[in-house]
Amino acid sequence: MPRPIKVLEASDAVRGELRRRVKAPTSTQRDRFRAEIILLRLDGLKEADVAARLATSAPTVSTWSSRFEKAGLAGLQDKAGRGRKPSIPAAKLGRVVTEVTQPPKNRTRWSVRSMGRHAGVSPSTVQRVWSKNQLKPHVTKTFKLSTDPRFEEKFWDVIGLYINPPVNALVLCCDEKSQCQALERTQLGLPLAPKRPRTMTHDYTRHGTVTLFAALVALTGKLITRTEACHTHVEWLRFLKQIDRETPKHLDLHLIADNYATHKHPQGQGMAGQASASEDAFHADIVIVAQSGRAVLRRPDRRCH
Repeated sequence: MPRPIKVLEASDAVRGELRRRVKAPTSTQRDRFRAEIILLRLDGLKEADVAARLATSAPTVSTWSSRFEKAGLAGLQDKAGRGRKPSIPAAKLGRVVTEVTQPPKNRTRWSVRSMGRHAGVSPSTVQRVWSKNQLKPHVTKTFKLSTDPRFEEKFWDVIGLYINPPVNALVLCCDEKSQCQALERTQLGLPLAPKRPRTMTHDYTRHGTVTLFAALVALTGKLITRTEACHTHVEWLRFLKQIDRETPKHLDLHLIADNYATHKHPQGQGMAGQASASEDAFHADIVIVAQSGRAVLRRPDRRCH
């Protein structure tokens, strides 16, 4: 007599989890395949029909059906110890991770090749282990901690200018870029065109360096710029006067600059902090932010004079 057909049963929660595994983009092909087998068997299909629909063998369908019947969803997982055993000893992998902070003599850091020779593994293994542990010996980041005891107070003062500027005021972030190369190509290049990149000659004539002064309007992103041959307080004063000319007279100005000596010159701060006795007087309240550590020195508001 024919063998009776086993009918699998499962709760709505288990069926929902199986459907999630089938549709989830993060599911592996292995989990999706096994979930499809069980869903079709739960719908009442025979093992042979499931095998034909999924292009697999009947013993495979029978195996996963039996494991699901005995252990539920846990039976669809691989047994412990399945898969290829690691061929690299854990001690060698530990050296790759722990000794990365101890560079060899006469070197500033390890490379994947030097570490591979040192630990007795391949460079690709070193790269894989470093990537897994987010180790980047070739990357160095600079930092500077402020020693000013009032740093936090001054820091929030500047942040407040950006986030919530005063009424009828304009916030400008000022800085200068010195040592810009003034280069002139020996021949005219061609502009960008379809199927052809922009061209320029490999040789050029040096005309010294220039300094670029720039003030960024925090609200709109507009730039006020000026180029000078030097970057002393004289050029800085010229730039301040240009800012005064190119901004509305009825607005108070708040200038944020780094802790450069040019910005702290007495003439520059005196000009910025003077009272507006006439319409031609400069109308700025300077906030100086240190380049390293972001320390802040704020000039009194001209309206408090």
